[in-house]
Amino acid sequence: MDFSYGGTSSGSGDEQKASNSRKGKHYHRHTTYQIQQLEGFFKECPHPDDNQRRQLSRDLGLEPKQIKFWFQNKRTQTKAQSERADNSTLRLENEKIQCENLAIREAIKNVICPACGGPPFGEEERKLNLQKLKMENSQLKQEYERLSHIISNYLGKPVGHIQSLSRSTDLQSEGFTGQGMLGGPSVDLDFGNSSNSFMQYSLNGIEEMEKSVMIETAVGAMGELLRLLRVNEPVWVKSSADGRYILHRDSYNKLFPKLNHFTNSTARIESSKDSGVVAMSAIHLVDMFLDSNKWGDLFPTTVTKARTIEVIDTRMLGEQAGALQLMYEQMHILSPLVSPREFYFLRYCREVEPGMWVMVDVSYDWSRDDCHDSSLRSWRLPSGCIIQDKSNGCSEVTWVEHVEVDDKSKTHRLYRDLVFGSLAYGAKRWIITLQRMTERLAYSSAETSPPSHEFAGVIDMPEGRRSVMDLSHRMVKNFWAMLNMSSKLDFPHWSEMNNSGVSVSVRQSNGPGQPSGMIVSAASSLWLPLSCETLFNFFQDEKTRSQWDVLSDGNPVHEIAHIACGTHPGNCISIIQPFAPNDSNMLVLQESCIDPLGSLIVYAPIDFPAIKSAINGEDSTNIPILPSGFIISSDGCCPDKRTGGASTSSTRNTRSGGSLLTVAFQILVCTLSHSKQMDMDSVTTVNTLVSSTVQKIKAALDCSGVDP
Repeated sequence: MDFSYGGTSSGSGDEQKASNSRKGKHYHRHTTYQIQQLEGFFKECPHPDDNQRRQLSRDLGLEPKQIKFWFQNKRTQTKAQSERADNSTLRLENEKIQCENLAIREAIKNVICPACGGPPFGEEERKLNLQKLKMENSQLKQEYERLSHIISNYLGKPVGHIQSLSRSTDLQSEGFTGQGMLGGPSVDLDFGNSSNSFMQYSLNGIEEMEKSVMIETAVGAMGELLRLLRVNEPVWVKSSADGRYILHRDSYNKLFPKLNHFTNSTARIESSKDSGVVAMSAIHLVDMFLDSNKWGDLFPTTVTKARTIEVIDTRMLGEQAGALQLMYEQMHILSPLVSPREFYFLRYCREVEPGMWVMVDVSYDWSRDDCHDSSLRSWRLPSGCIIQDKSNGCSEVTWVEHVEVDDKSKTHRLYRDLVFGSLAYGAKRWIITLQRMTERLAYSSAETSPPSHEFAGVIDMPEGRRSVMDLSHRMVKNFWAMLNMSSKLDFPHWSEMNNSGVSVSVRQSNGPGQPSGMIVSAASSLWLPLSCETLFNFFQDEKTRSQWDVLSDGNPVHEIAHIACGTHPGNCISIIQPFAPNDSNMLVLQESCIDPLGSLIVYAPIDFPAIKSAINGEDSTNIPILPSGFIISSDGCCPDKRTGGASTSSTRNTRSGGSLLTVAFQILVCTLSHSKQMDMDSVTTVNTLVSSTVQKIKAALDCSGVDP
């Protein structure tokens, strides 16, 4: 609607019309600008609250009631258009079915023998048809068994049959309060009319049947997660060692009995819960959670790959039930010595109360995907978070992470305490990363002038700050994706040469934002008897950079620009100028951040014209960048339980705890020709670079006696 009442109204019926006539009330059209703004806001929020309507009235120069009437009319108009479209679709489908019915009748007439009324086929044709039916029946049985196996894994008990959703009348008469059709756990949860809506939805064929299984799994997982989020003792117990919350297995199994996904003795279950306040509203968080690209950007140091496989039809869940989609995710952190985790999972997100959203993730067997690697054994039990809006535009997030894994043989002894203690992939890491990244996004989108401690005269436009921050964010993501490297190189003598504990990989790069050519990556991880903060300060200090940075060639460096990414002074982006006499046109872009779980320093050489274009606010998407850097984390254990580190002469440092450091470098093989000898030379070069850098760091920190 592009018009609304010019003023408020009172009275009713004929009296109202007469009153309006006497007062000269009339309709008037809104301006094109007002309509555009209202239409744009309607797409984002068709039901604005009082505050939003008052804000729109101030922005557009309209009365609040005009805004209210416009949205009411718009919703009515949209509903009518949707109903007309549905009617047209149903009419076309009805006509199609009628045509098919006529065609089938004609076909039946042709296959009946006119003389005897029997089938005209001979014995051989009848046998072929019978064999075809048997094969189709066998395929249907296999699909049925596969779906039954999926449900059995979730419910923890065998499933005899899958009931047809067309029998919704019987189910509605029994009531539905969160218990699944196939006997899932019952929870006291009000889903409104959404459950009845998806019960009534007609399903045809195997694909729709599998969607019903997905819905069944997601709804059951939502009920389980809500109970885990709203109860404490005896389901959650506080660890006496570090104060973390973990699930009490016996209490959990009594509430949610289910079979273990892995049966071998090396499998284990990780559980954790944590909460915190993040600088983003609930609705914006939900939007980022449901977009696989935004999801990867929100957790760049945890999620290395993410994609949405299929969005499940929301009609099967009802109008108010939220969103359900099948997704893929690869997670990797800290070091090549830590095994990555892959999940095919259902993500179900819905608003359970005004301003309160719940997102649940639960693994789903999607073995048809060619990219699925069955050797990476990880299975996500109902996990996720509850998001509660705060009055200041922030949100309180409570996160539960609950997985079953079998990765003992793939995780190096240096990181086993950290991984097995649920610190590597646990709820605390999700919460802390979310807090840091939402704070970074707030700093990136700020229109105000940079803080006083930022260098003036280099980056003085908000567009320039955002462009440089986007470039740096892409640098960090590329660095983290590089860590999941393979050490299986096609070089005969590499296994004999590589006795330094360095992981190396070679890949061909021709994608956007990366240099073209062969890229050699190498990384090494070691334990050092120093705190995470001590190591972070060492790598951030301009005065000590020449002791380890090969780009500076032993010369001092100077920070010429500085962008804050958070309240902590260590969370920042820097543009560094090495005082190298041979390459005055080369600068270094660096991002560093620190949080309670550790820190990182990622940097990359970049030429002056490229960084200048970013500073001027131009698009930095296609600027090639090849990052290297350091990742620092706690070792996850007490000093007396530490493994992988040799004793040193410094008793004070040994008693104060230790840290795990990963050093990772990349170099570009700039050659048009490709030969194994040239690749081998490059591998040897980057391996030597990493090994020598590690020795320089240990010498500068007086840790030369510590084994890698």
